[in-house]
Amino acid sequence: MPPSKPELTGTTGAVASTHWLASAAGMRILANGGNAFDAAAAAGFVLQVVEPHFNGLGGDLSVVAHQAGRDDVQAICGQGPMPRAIGIDTFAELGLRSIPGSGLLPACVPGAFGGWMRLLAEFGTMHLADVLQPAIGYADNGFPLLPETARAIEVLAPLFRDEWTGSGQTYLKGGVAPAASSRFRNPALANTYQRLIKAAESASADRAAQYQAAHDAFYKGFVAEEISEFLAGGPMLDATGRRHRGLLTVDDLAGWQATVETAPSHGYGPYQVFKPGPWSQGPVFLQQIALLDGFDLAKMGPGSADYIHTVIECTKLAMADREAWYGDPAFSEVPLAGLLDEDYTKQRRELVGPRAALDLRPGSPGGRTSFIPERAALEYPEADSEWMSQLRNGLPTILQETTTKGDTVTVTAVDRHGNMVAATPSGGWLKSSPAIASLGFPLGTRGQCGYLAEGHPNTLAPGKRPRTTLSPSVVLRDGRPFVAFGTPGGDRQDQWTLQFFLNVADFGLDFQSATETTAFHTDQVPASFTPHAHRPGVLVAEQTCDPAVVQQLAQRGHEVELVPAYSLGRVCAAGFTADQEFVRAAASPRARHAYAVAE
Repeated sequence: MPPSKPELTGTTGAVASTHWLASAAGMRILANGGNAFDAAAAAGFVLQVVEPHFNGLGGDLSVVAHQAGRDDVQAICGQGPMPRAIGIDTFAELGLRSIPGSGLLPACVPGAFGGWMRLLAEFGTMHLADVLQPAIGYADNGFPLLPETARAIEVLAPLFRDEWTGSGQTYLKGGVAPAASSRFRNPALANTYQRLIKAAESASADRAAQYQAAHDAFYKGFVAEEISEFLAGGPMLDATGRRHRGLLTVDDLAGWQATVETAPSHGYGPYQVFKPGPWSQGPVFLQQIALLDGFDLAKMGPGSADYIHTVIECTKLAMADREAWYGDPAFSEVPLAGLLDEDYTKQRRELVGPRAALDLRPGSPGGRTSFIPERAALEYPEADSEWMSQLRNGLPTILQETTTKGDTVTVTAVDRHGNMVAATPSGGWLKSSPAIASLGFPLGTRGQCGYLAEGHPNTLAPGKRPRTTLSPSVVLRDGRPFVAFGTPGGDRQDQWTLQFFLNVADFGLDFQSATETTAFHTDQVPASFTPHAHRPGVLVAEQTCDPAVVQQLAQRGHEVELVPAYSLGRVCAAGFTADQEFVRAAASPRARHAYAVAE
């Protein structure tokens, strides 16, 4: 089947994101003389406004960025840590055996704003007012509300009216959920952006100083103060069916800043793939391509049973290592070099057999002993309403039996100079936590991803980052900028984007065609989000998968579950043609809202 739309090419720059308004805003920045980093940030702030069911200003962020003329890629960690007042014992003292996926208890320091500020200060060219103007316009003047957002608000409206009254002030109109496609405004959020600009411009005319001043206004100034005042107002209802206080303090916010580090990478033929570090799930992608490098995927053919089986089995091995070894490297030694070691990879590759593996098989890099803690079962009272049943799942989406799960947003951008960036913002979605009415956004709840068990790299601890699922990618080809890409999808991000990459690297597809092939994933590994569900042996594939292939996979021991065509992921990509003459971009047709723009 031919692609639904062409791969876009141009000479000025390109932006691809999960919402057309964000892509258009990023392209406007490029047309006005900004670079790819300015464009990505502008698009990212628009995504906070127009996709509030998937991300927000109180959430988190992961970025990988390549500057023209350099041979490396930088990773920016906009994942905030847990409060210093929280630990494993905190939950035991509250009578909880697991971390709830919503409310105030799992709230981390909001890292998205700091992450964007670090990107702009280090790599951008424009002032904050220029970058924030599109987001302010949509928040203040309104935008057409997505049906998914309207559905989420409608389901949660009783909660917003009776319990999370700040969310009611932010998302309801006169106590009523807004209609799909109606003009929706968030004037409080627009005012927050404007106050941040005022703080920046009042501090200095110097661009770098302005970004530091804006950071300080958020983490040490009025935003931190209003968050603190909100949390001091008392406990709020959460997924447990009880009310709990938040434990974030002004000191937690004041002591945090986004970090910049050289992104880990791994080669695959002429390609060098760069990912965020093991504080995310990003290195899973590197482990996957290391394992797959020992197979002749091109000979197997795209969409064949051999191909899908091999990719899935390698993914299971890499994800099992994620569960055993990944976590905040500031708190424990993560053996990343060992996990990517050639001899270790060869040993792991030999575990790929003709039949589907049904258990988690983490490895022992350097002879170390692996450890995957058990997740405690949720012990909450039976939900007596639809909105409470939705809070029980820590994903942002409003779950329905007849649809596949979706979450998060992504943005990619390139410019004519050779700059390239991919970012995956998330957290602080409208279902995560009560909105702070004066600021126009809720806090994120990434703390739900930590373990309540001693001795693991992802064990929850005071001031520690919970391992995030956010995993954008940047690829160089023969040392030259090639493509930046990402997708929403929680734990499945590095499965769907891997398939995009293999479609390009092994099967020679253009970017747009590479986003439109049959997508698939394994649900064998426990999800990072509450209730940490997993289904051993289940292979989920879109209905476009050849029935003969489905039968062959079943014969190999996979429990194949078919879902609607074009329902898995929203891969967005921006990059360059092989001769570097043109920029190019693509966006998956899935969910209809992702769009690419090139000029």
